Amino acid sequence: MYDVKLRAVWAVKGSKPTILQTGSHKKVVVSGIVAEDGSQLFRSYDVADSNTFLDILKVLMKKYEYLILYIDRAPWHREKRVKKFFRKHKQSLKIRWFPPGFPESNPMEECWNQGKSEVLGSIFYDSFDEFKSAVSNFYRTKRFKLDLYKYLCR
Repeated sequence: MYDVKLRAVWAVKGSKPTILQTGSHKKVVVSGIVAEDGSQLFRSYDVADSNTFLDILKVLMKKYEYLILYIDRAPWHREKRVKKFFRKHKQSLKIRWFPPGFPESNPMEECWNQGKSEVLGSIFYDSFDEFKSAVSNFYRTKRFKLDLYKYLCR
C-alpha cells in the first residue's frame, strides 16, 4: 500500500512525532520468482489475480524448459484457468504447494519483508509514481542470496 509504515522513530523527548500520510490506498503488486541457480524474475502489476499469475507463468515457460514451481495457496494460484494451465503443461511444469499457515517455508516471504523494510521503512514518497518507481527499482536491482533448501527442507 502506498502509505508510510513506521516501526520506530526518533523524536524529541516529550514531543509528539508527526507522521506524514497520503491517505491513499493505491497499491502496486509484485510477483516474483527466485530460481535455484540464483536467477530472479520480478514483475509489477496493478492487481493480483489469475491474469497476472498466468502472465508470469508464460514468461517462465519461455525461459525454462522444465520447472518445479513452489507456490502458496493464494486464490489466484488456485483459480480454474490457472489449474487448466497446469494440466496443459503437466509434462514440463510440476507444482508443489507450500503448507497452509506456514509462511516461514516460503523463501519469497523474505524478499517481500526486505522490500517492505527498505522501500517503505520511514520513507515518504511525494507521489505514487515515485513510490512505484522505488518498488520497481528495488526488485530490479536487489540480488537476494537465499538458501532455497533451507526453506524447503524445514
